[in-house]
Amino acid sequence: MKKLLIANRGEIARRIIRTAHAMGIETVAVYSDADADALHVRDATQAVHIGPSPASESYLDIGKLLEAAARSGADAVHPGYGFLSENADFADAVRAAGLVFVGPPAAAMRAMGLKDGAKAVMKKAGVPITPGYQGDDQSLVRLERAAAQIGFPLLIKAVAGGGGKGMRAVDTKSEFAEALLAAQREAGRAFGNDGVLLEKLIARPRHVEVQVFADAAGNVVHLFERDCSLQRRHQKVIEEAPAPGLSDRLRHILGIAACAAATAIAYEGAGTVEFILDLDNVDENGDPAFYFMEMNTRLQVEHPVTEAITGFDLVEWQLRVARGEMLPANQTNIVATGHAVEARLYAEDPDNGFLPSTGTLSRVRFPGTAQFVNGGVASPRIDSGVETGSEISVFYDPMIAKVIAYGRDRAAAIDALVAALDGCVIDGVRTNRAFLARLADHPAFRAAEIDTGFIARHAADLAPPEGVSDDSIVVAALATAPVLPAAPTMFERLGGWRLNLPAPRYLDLFTPDGERVALAIDGDGIAGLRHGEVVRATGRFLDNIRFEADIGGRLVHAVVIRDDAGIEVRIAGVAARLSLRAPRAAGVEPGADGRILAPMPGRVLALDVAVGQNVAPGDRLLVLEAMKMEHRLVAKIAGVVSAVHVGEGDQVGDGMVLVEIDG
Repeated sequence: MKKLLIANRGEIARRIIRTAHAMGIETVAVYSDADADALHVRDATQAVHIGPSPASESYLDIGKLLEAAARSGADAVHPGYGFLSENADFADAVRAAGLVFVGPPAAAMRAMGLKDGAKAVMKKAGVPITPGYQGDDQSLVRLERAAAQIGFPLLIKAVAGGGGKGMRAVDTKSEFAEALLAAQREAGRAFGNDGVLLEKLIARPRHVEVQVFADAAGNVVHLFERDCSLQRRHQKVIEEAPAPGLSDRLRHILGIAACAAATAIAYEGAGTVEFILDLDNVDENGDPAFYFMEMNTRLQVEHPVTEAITGFDLVEWQLRVARGEMLPANQTNIVATGHAVEARLYAEDPDNGFLPSTGTLSRVRFPGTAQFVNGGVASPRIDSGVETGSEISVFYDPMIAKVIAYGRDRAAAIDALVAALDGCVIDGVRTNRAFLARLADHPAFRAAEIDTGFIARHAADLAPPEGVSDDSIVVAALATAPVLPAAPTMFERLGGWRLNLPAPRYLDLFTPDGERVALAIDGDGIAGLRHGEVVRATGRFLDNIRFEADIGGRLVHAVVIRDDAGIEVRIAGVAARLSLRAPRAAGVEPGADGRILAPMPGRVLALDVAVGQNVAPGDRLLVLEAMKMEHRLVAKIAGVVSAVHVGEGDQVGDGMVLVEIDG
């Protein structure tokens, strides 16, 4: 293997390029029109253009990828993760072209490619599976009968693909038919296969997955497990390794079951066996029942946390196995040390239903590496494919970065993750940065009281706090005072001069809701005057954004970011903006005037209202398909629909007026 083509983009391609270059392997990047100036294009030894921006016309076009490999002289192809990474036809085509495919045999991919077939294989191998229906008869009558036998609540899942697409939870019989049609429609669009299976819905599940590796000689090992229970819309948000709170016995059994799954399909390379743990069904040892969910026949987005606790480079393992080498370590040589946590930093708006946010990144700054641990794995580690000036487009997943933190134990890892998230500066689009920091810092997460319903259950706690804390105001004053302009005259510079005492300086700060806070700064620090309280504090910058303050004897660590609009203070995942000028009056909530605007470019998937129809707040008006997701747009006011400017199937632009309501 001398030259490796990476059939992927962004931070995924950059991750693979990094290891390939360290191993002395040249790399070939592929890119679409939208990615002509992307970082992965610059990182690679050479780059080949493969087509227009839509993935279907570039990154998902097998013919164009093989042509790029031939033109560049590549002798191997790494599919990355996502796109064609689990496409058996792609694996076959690569090997048929005489190239090395860095991944498992196509037969193993096909065995695990459809969830119903995978469960049949696992059942035969003795791996527990969730009770349900995996039959070929996909008629409504048969599926309704199967649903009645399983009982409600149940889960409808697409047999192909993943990422929560084609998945619906159904609580009652009356909801089943509509949910089934929606799941089939979404699965058909996303995967070209509208087949579904039905499963018993585990009321309090934990999502735990095991990293496995196998070579052509039949050696199979696991590199411990990861917990991926913190999810939103079935999409993983925060992952960690090892999974907290598992007994040594259960940890051992999960590892054995995962290796048995890989052995049953003659697996080679990196794979992830995913399990559901039923917290309401425990045995006499207190261990929850577990069921096989699916196997991802590729490297996972969350593989860095496994690398952090084991010290192994999993991409290096992939490349070595693909070259025909045996696994670099056996099971007894694989040891987990410490704890690692990863958060997925996206361009999305948590305050507006987590709608994706598109645009140009006007400023990107990630926190520097604080320390090095375990085999050179850095903490914090940032896997990203963007920089200042990069575009978050509608064509691809709005991932900005994966933020990974490592610590000697779980508490230290979480502390490091919160600090790293606070230190990320992303301007130009809305992000989930603050939401992730609050999530990681939540007391219940720190206590490992987790299941897949965690985010929904704690939604109120995870919302941005109202008001601005006293600590944030004091830190803002300490950070602002040294850069305040000097008074224009000698007498004004003297201020309240007194013999043998420092002259105080006075500062007004304004919160976003217009509250004015008066503070006095003198040689001993700052006196904060708010609600009749006086607080003594001193502080200093540790670097250009990290700030340390002593507030009344308490040590507070913050991130302070200044810009033309004011100053932002981030403390333990909570961000507060303050300014030296009174803010303007807040605007009207979008939709409150009766005009429903497109939050982003997309296609109208369903239209639910017509002119003259009465609507109430919360009524669904239409469904917009954008950024690979369906987005429900609802009425914000009660009234009568006075205008509908779109029809089903129409393409719409960002900010376009779609529906108007007279209140």
